[in-house]
Amino acid sequence: MILALAALLAMSPPAPVADPVGEAANALSHGRGVQAREMIRAAVASGASGAAVDRLLADLAFAERRWPEASARYAALMEGGDRSSHVLTQAGIVALEQGDQAAAIRLLDRAGAMPDAGWRALNARGVAADRAQDWGTADAAYARGLRMAPASPELLNNLGWSLLLRGQWSEAQQRFARAAALAPANPRIAANLDLADSALLADLPVRRAGESGALYAARLNDAGALALRVGHLGKARAAFARALETDDRWFARAANNLALTGAAALSP
Repeated sequence: MILALAALLAMSPPAPVADPVGEAANALSHGRGVQAREMIRAAVASGASGAAVDRLLADLAFAERRWPEASARYAALMEGGDRSSHVLTQAGIVALEQGDQAAAIRLLDRAGAMPDAGWRALNARGVAADRAQDWGTADAAYARGLRMAPASPELLNNLGWSLLLRGQWSEAQQRFARAAALAPANPRIAANLDLADSALLADLPVRRAGESGALYAARLNDAGALALRVGHLGKARAAFARALETDDRWFARAANNLALTGAAALSP
């Protein structure tokens, strides 16, 4: 009897999810993109529709970095009346990713002015300000974001990069070091910390064990570009020259950058 009951239960279909759209949104927010995509597909196939589904589809396109689709979906949501801080922030980040600086600033400023603005809106606004070399706005955005999320590696890393762009090597190194302590497995943060450390030592980034020539050349070019930006011509020339030797695919870019150091030296 017990075995028969167990067999019957095993054949019974699973209980339906009470809120398939909400479950899909939860999966997406926790980085389970593949699962979220399947759950959304099943929910839509079973008749789910409306603003919640539209927003979820926009967020899925965002998570999968399908920027044109995400942009169109967030625009439709805003036209339909959804001007929440979440939608404004997401749309602003998409505009930033697509290189539309004016739209990004407009959307992120609107998101940042809302009572429930999150640190991601402030982080993105800092990035937009860095691209415009608007250091005062960048500092204000990162400071406000860090008050909301003081242990965010992403915020600390971006603030460090902002400081690096201004030639404030020591301050940048401090932010990168803290970000690296919080996210030791993040390769981008590790590379930025290495760059700041090298700048402080007046040295070039060291090639890591197993690092490809292309990746090392890219890091050397980054080091050279930052050194050139703040007038460290000797270091810039050395970085670009070493990139020139490291990987054939980087030859043209490194050669062009090396020529720029010569032009800078001739400038009044």
